[in-house]
Amino acid sequence: MAWNPDTYNRFKSERFTPFYDLLALAKSKPEMEVIDLGCGTGELTRKLADALPGARVTGIDSSEQMLSQSQDFVSKQVIFKQLSIERFLESDKKWDLVFSNAAIQWVDDHETVFPKIISSLKENGQLLIQMPDQHHNVSNRLLDELAEKEPFREVLKGWKRVSPVLDIDRYSQILFENGSKSMTVFEKIYPLVLSDADALFDWVSGTALIPYSERLESKIKQDFIDLYRKFLQNKFAKSPVFYPFRRIILEANF
Repeated sequence: MAWNPDTYNRFKSERFTPFYDLLALAKSKPEMEVIDLGCGTGELTRKLADALPGARVTGIDSSEQMLSQSQDFVSKQVIFKQLSIERFLESDKKWDLVFSNAAIQWVDDHETVFPKIISSLKENGQLLIQMPDQHHNVSNRLLDELAEKEPFREVLKGWKRVSPVLDIDRYSQILFENGSKSMTVFEKIYPLVLSDADALFDWVSGTALIPYSERLESKIKQDFIDLYRKFLQNKFAKSPVFYPFRRIILEANF
């Protein structure tokens, strides 16, 4: 997907809050080898490394646009590579900590992907993952609803993005089935307080809207964007807008 780091960073402080909740669960030990899956611009990867003294941290992302800003965060501890999470899963290398903040929701088939991610851990390794609970977030449901309307349904050939995100009880079962010795699994609401529905549109335009807009061209693309903005305005008519953004946090030791 064609990510825009400027659009994504427009709500930097709001996007950083769940990262810090995830980071608080990290267990530091000497000479750790750490991978950050879907590192984006690398800013949070550097913060992850700073919190783990002596760790060697590799950040990977498939987006050249996002990684274009990562050189500002390279250090003796931190390197970055352009690599998709799917390609990462083909590697045999093992890690002390596999970390991912708001990225795994873009990878399909979590029933298969999570066991593969777990298999990339060393003995006594730790898994830390945070992702939006897309099935319950209103902005995602409105996108699905719009994609079902004509003429968008015909142009999209019936396509809409089916979120791979599972319920938290299923994730806990997958962690258990794949050898977790202990786990912390929960869903948390991160309240977004935005000036109006247009600000909420700006938030979504940096993430969930991208897969839809990429599949549309010229006028119909703009029609889709304009109508989605109206959907949000109708749903969130009051100002300021309160948006209860749900996220899943997973921590497990193996």
